[in-house]
Amino acid sequence: MRKILFVDDEESILDIYKNLLEDTDYEVFTAPDGFKALEIIEKNVIPVMFLDLNMPGMSGLELCERIRESNSISIINAITGYSSLFELVEIRNAGFDDYFKKPIRMEKLLEVIEDCFEKIDRWEINFKD
Repeated sequence: MRKILFVDDEESILDIYKNLLEDTDYEVFTAPDGFKALEIIEKNVIPVMFLDLNMPGMSGLELCERIRESNSISIINAITGYSSLFELVEIRNAGFDDYFKKPIRMEKLLEVIEDCFEKIDRWEINFKD
């Protein structure tokens, strides 16, 4: 099963992601903050992640930097309600592969997820626990 992690402090957004992918071949993990996300990542090998940038406690930027300390291969995407050229530079420097502005259309999200896994398949990386 292909694993995806969504991290967002808005529970309703996490529910939307889970419901969207409910009847698919994806195993969806969700976390309301960066600390819970790190716990999940510690126990699971997750090749595709979507992190909200603006969260209390640990920002998505900090979370991405911490993930990248031990994981340079997973595809990590930022999702933000705010964007500027300055923030884009910070996003790239933190180690994100791409970013999307909220609200992201569900069709686009599905397309991005599929593209991420196609890339992983092309790289011939085995993300098994």
